[in-house]
Amino acid sequence: MKRIRTILILVLSIAAGAQLMAQSTANVRGFVYTKDDGEPVLFTNVYMKGTTIGASTDINGFFSITKVPPGTYTLVISYLGYDTLTESVTVKAGDITNKKFYLTKGAVQLEEITFSADQQAKLEDTKVSVNKIDPKVITKLPSIGEPDLAQYMQVLPGVVFTGDQGGQLYIRGGTPVQNKVLLDGMIVYNPFHSIGLFSVFDNDIIRNADVYTGGFGAEYGGRISSIMDITTRDGNKKHFEGKISASTFGVKLLVEGPLMKLKESGKGSISYLLSGKQSYLPQTSKVIYKYADTSGLPFGFTDLYGKISFNASNGSKLNVFGYNFRDFVRYPDIANFSWNSYGGGANFIVIPPSSSTLVEGNFAYSKYAIMAVEHGDTTKTSDINGFNLGLKFTNFVGKDEVKYGFEMIGFKTGFKFTNEYGLVIPQEENTTEIAAFVKYKHVSKNKKLVLEPSFRIHYYASLSDLSPEPRLSVKFNAKKTLRFKMAGGMYSQNLIAANSDRDVVNLFYGFLSGPDRLQSTYTPGPGQEPRELNTKLQKSIHAIGGVEFDLFKNIEINVEVYQKWFNHLTNVNRDKLYEDDVAHTTFPDAQKKDFIVETGWARGLDFVVKYDKKRFYVWVTYSLGYNKRWDGIREYNPIWDRRHNINVVTSYTFGKKKRWEANARWNYGSGFPFTQTAGYYPKLNLNGSIDVDYTGSNPPVSYIPGELNAGRLPQYHRLDVGVKFKYAFTEKVLMELNLGASNVYNRANIFYFDRITQTRKNQLPILPNLTFSLTF
Repeated sequence: MKRIRTILILVLSIAAGAQLMAQSTANVRGFVYTKDDGEPVLFTNVYMKGTTIGASTDINGFFSITKVPPGTYTLVISYLGYDTLTESVTVKAGDITNKKFYLTKGAVQLEEITFSADQQAKLEDTKVSVNKIDPKVITKLPSIGEPDLAQYMQVLPGVVFTGDQGGQLYIRGGTPVQNKVLLDGMIVYNPFHSIGLFSVFDNDIIRNADVYTGGFGAEYGGRISSIMDITTRDGNKKHFEGKISASTFGVKLLVEGPLMKLKESGKGSISYLLSGKQSYLPQTSKVIYKYADTSGLPFGFTDLYGKISFNASNGSKLNVFGYNFRDFVRYPDIANFSWNSYGGGANFIVIPPSSSTLVEGNFAYSKYAIMAVEHGDTTKTSDINGFNLGLKFTNFVGKDEVKYGFEMIGFKTGFKFTNEYGLVIPQEENTTEIAAFVKYKHVSKNKKLVLEPSFRIHYYASLSDLSPEPRLSVKFNAKKTLRFKMAGGMYSQNLIAANSDRDVVNLFYGFLSGPDRLQSTYTPGPGQEPRELNTKLQKSIHAIGGVEFDLFKNIEINVEVYQKWFNHLTNVNRDKLYEDDVAHTTFPDAQKKDFIVETGWARGLDFVVKYDKKRFYVWVTYSLGYNKRWDGIREYNPIWDRRHNINVVTSYTFGKKKRWEANARWNYGSGFPFTQTAGYYPKLNLNGSIDVDYTGSNPPVSYIPGELNAGRLPQYHRLDVGVKFKYAFTEKVLMELNLGASNVYNRANIFYFDRITQTRKNQLPILPNLTFSLTF
């Protein structure tokens, strides 16, 4: 507690210093919205004409220009596709001037101004290992059904996708459980459906998505690999609108509108947004994709999301939201899986009238439960439910920022599993986590150097473990077109996966609270001496370096190298043979503990080239990755250890009125590791007696595994293509037809191999699809 008090005193001291500096200058702050629907305008420049004083809007459209000398200025706001807005403002020392601006769509495309705004972000943000995702960019990919975040995530550098069926995303060596997913500040425990082509998120409700593949700042915690932070739009504040779409995979309905209309000079507004997605693939595939599986493709899901936004006249706002996501898959040869996830919460922004501090907060509750009935009626269940709340403060001092805040998480996990030896591994835990953080961003006057030191202190109450976590991000701008960057830090988490990361097919996606029943000593690596286990947390250290280079105006190159050290990992012990009781005290921990301690590392290189000009868009990514794990006995490559991964995405808009668009995506991945079969044996069940006549029995056959993950599966590659046609009946009514196909040349990519029947199951074959949508 003394450490926490010290951090709080430091944070408050910094905030007080910022307030004193503001007394001799003025602060101009406010929000920028679109005039037609009142939606915030993101990441656009707001500046004083003829000066270097300015700021960019954030994901809420908020800007704050501090340290403004007293005087009269012309405030300028420019954004691609909208008319430039100017307004005269006069400020006095100590003033805090609040503004709200509404941009009107214009016919002139201000490409040179947009480039300037983007260039400012490149110079003033470190942007290490972060992918800012604009929903409009997602539509440039060939879509299978509606455009979807899951399909876009697969082309990000450093992301490995394990397949179309039951596929999971592994980000720079981290497993899915080590990736934290936030939806409007609420934790979502499983963001992807069993058919790996779809996420639970409707692309049309996403305002912004940030994916941190490593080296993230202290405002995020509780995970040791990556962060996915998704923010949804508010509903239309001025008029009712919606979208309905249907495809060979499913149907979607989106409606939104005002409950109290926004008036630019009014007191505020209230709006709503409702979205629903339903898959009917099990039904349609029996007719359309009968060649893929005569009994139909076994995937089904339902996604529901709703949101109400209360907006005050000064820009303060309150959002209340909720969701229900469901999924099922039925594989006769593997298992039947089903999961249900639901939750709700609220977040808010407060603009204090007499303070330059921006206040943000959130509170949410969510639950996730999954069940698997495996071949032979073996059942696994896992569930997690709990709350998370947070409070964040931001102070702006010129180009610099000071952020600090608090976070609290409480959850309960339940898990029940029977291993192949008939031993039941149960767990039920209640967990509370408390964290505080501070982050400072400094931009030098000549914009050559950007520093972002941050510090997080995270307390895990159930394990009585305090984790101090320093972090740092730096950018050096050698010149406007050449920028060097680095980031690093320490990270921790309590949650572990309720499945083994050694499984080739990971369809059971459950959660466990970090157990306290671990061995007292562990061996950190091959040839090293055993050490005392001094923490029950999972921990990692990140180190990242990179360079950004603007080759020409429309060609960007980004290269990053990374290393993640996983100093402590917890895994389900699939080799457990005995109960951990008095009768087996002398037996090795590896044969009786429910969980084992592992270590490992991931290192690699990510290379990205992007070309974007008018009608033509090309994005090429190459990732080189190496992953190792050590379980105290053997060193092995985990199942997501893909050495080479290549993605090529291209899009071209054509026609006089730009009604047509053609796009394509090609993916290549080298083979994943797998454990080969060393032999077979009859699996006798003596039922506890040595008098059973085994000579007349006909026991099932089981296999003897070879060296762990010593083999390699065949390489994976796939081509997806699509053609879109858009037609506007009126300014508000737009029709879109999308004809495409995944796996165009029908590549037989392996899904799994049944060792007993000696049969191979492949990923999805060529799947032509047609999508019709109507926006009104």
